[in-house]
Amino acid sequence: MTPTDTDVAVLPIDIWSDVVCPWCAIGKANLEQALSQFDHADQVVVRWHSFELDPNAPAVRQGDYAAMIAKKYGMEPEQARTQVEAMTARGAEVGVSFRFDRVQPGNTFDAHRLIQFGALRGLQSEVKSRLLRGYLHDGEAIGLPEVVHRLGVEAGLDPDEVTAVLESDAFAEEVRADEVLAAQLQVTGVPFFVIDRRLAVAGAQPPEVLLEVLDRAWAERSADSDGA
Repeated sequence: MTPTDTDVAVLPIDIWSDVVCPWCAIGKANLEQALSQFDHADQVVVRWHSFELDPNAPAVRQGDYAAMIAKKYGMEPEQARTQVEAMTARGAEVGVSFRFDRVQPGNTFDAHRLIQFGALRGLQSEVKSRLLRGYLHDGEAIGLPEVVHRLGVEAGLDPDEVTAVLESDAFAEEVRADEVLAAQLQVTGVPFFVIDRRLAVAGAQPPEVLLEVLDRAWAERSADSDGA
């Protein structure tokens, strides 16, 4: 389903997500737990794909997070606050700390471009993790290029290379291509996982669900190999 790794010995996991998505951080933690129990985790290759929850967002959007959630989804303020509290509790259960009192929402296009570059340097997961934590816990203004630059360097990328990426339109086509593919796959929410290019899992499913799909994918792949 996706153009990741063609080596038959590798089990690809393609994930569409956004760095301002709390459920994406929870889904990432759940996948990591599932992989810790998966017998063939050393054969797994994870690729993060771009998905912008709000492509038209400004660089920085000020205001109370719960109020923004209420406005976006047409909720009552109290309902939005309850949802924020539920996400915070759910994150804590899987070891992810959310600080919605200090998040600074913003446009994530540059962040996605840097994640794409991270893949080229073998640091995609590190860049993804740092950007998620920067936004969801540290209160970083994720839409500002200078912030994205600093977080990328902290993740291990070369400062000069990060500057070159962010001061150009590098990897913009890759971001758009991911979003086109997401539309073709009818992805309307994230996180969205595609395991072995054929088994789709929508949402931040529990580790046991992801492990079940991983085991199924491996068993089916082994059966196909034996029958070839």
